Amino acid sequence: QVQLVESGGGLVQAGDSLRLSCAASGGTFSIYAMGWFRQAPGKEREFVAAISRSGGNTRYLDSVKGRFTISRDNAKSTVYLQMNSLKPEETAVYYCAADRSYDWVVVNETPTLYDYWGQGTQVTVSS
Repeated sequence: QVQLVESGGGLVQAGDSLRLSCAASGGTFSIYAMGWFRQAPGKEREFVAAISRSGGNTRYLDSVKGRFTISRDNAKSTVYLQMNSLKPEETAVYYCAADRSYDWVVVNETPTLYDYWGQGTQVTVSS
């Protein structure tokens, strides 16, 4: 059983940056591909970014490419999401998730393929 705890959310202005962190415990971090998702009020949970077990493969939502960067530190059992040039429409609760993967390079965008979820961290971007 893996526990995931997100941190780093907050209230920022449009154009600002934030770095989210997700610390994992209770399992072997390197066997999980990791993803970030977000959910705004009244909307479906949306894929944002994912990173493979090795860290060598990443995938992003088209609208965040070039502004967001996902990374991981397997020694610290932590995954990060650096978010630059934030927009008001990106206000949401951001969740990290772990996907038990038998492949070092695979990444998934589908929430139902993830096995464990954090409680989320609120990101609010004011205009």
